[in-house]
Amino acid sequence: MAGRNHPYSRQQHRRPSIDGPRLLHQGLHRPHPAALIEAQQREIQALLLDNQRLAATHVALKQELAVADQELRHLSSTAVSVKADTDARVHEVYERSLKTEAELRSIDELGADLSQVKTDIQNMTADRKEFTSKLRELNEELVLAHSELEQLPAIQEEIQDMRQEIKRGRAAIEYEKKMHATNLEQSQIIEKNMISMAHEIEKLHAELADAEKRARAAAAASTAATPAPGYASVYSEAVYGGNLYSDHYPMQQVQGGINVSTQYGPGGVPHGTSAPYDVQWSNVHR
Repeated sequence: MAGRNHPYSRQQHRRPSIDGPRLLHQGLHRPHPAALIEAQQREIQALLLDNQRLAATHVALKQELAVADQELRHLSSTAVSVKADTDARVHEVYERSLKTEAELRSIDELGADLSQVKTDIQNMTADRKEFTSKLRELNEELVLAHSELEQLPAIQEEIQDMRQEIKRGRAAIEYEKKMHATNLEQSQIIEKNMISMAHEIEKLHAELADAEKRARAAAAASTAATPAPGYASVYSEAVYGGNLYSDHYPMQQVQGGINVSTQYGPGGVPHGTSAPYDVQWSNVHR
């Protein structure tokens, strides 16, 4: 986000020449910041669409819950009325059966009426069975409605969890944006430091070469001015053998490395040493 309004510069993203093939491989496969920002924007759009769908689902569930609650109340009132009617009919049938039995015991000649009463009893029994089955179905529907009502808190909890996940996803996206901007700034600082260090190392190499030439010229001049016995063997060993400055030149190299680290702060790195740069570069890619 920090580099969105700034034009892309090739000099800012120029990589110094590094001998390590592993670092070259990491630099070639580094994704472009614009591609990362575009991918993050796509993810944000997808999260917004999911949030809208969840809100619509939540509203639909509330409406369905209100309709189910209304139906449940209607079914409850209907079940109470049906149960009262059934109880009244059952009680009526029972009273009729008692009365019929009394009449049968008292009057045996009323067989035809008794047959009719039995038929009525059978019909009432069938009606009772039918009403009982309907009542059972209503009870099952009532239990199902109660179970759906019990699932409502779980659905609400899932909605809250989804909202929390969306919040955490947004926070993670913001954190990734900040880390990307910080890593980009660190990589630019490291590139500038490496370029300046390369220039300083080239200067030190030139100074060391000049010092070595002056030392060899001075040694040759002093040897030519004061000849001594055994001069040929000593001169051949000193000039052609290469042992005259063998100890002095590594000392100059060590001192040059120390001057680089002390002159340019703790960030200075001697020539040929790439371990601190590897650590910093790996931190940038993280």
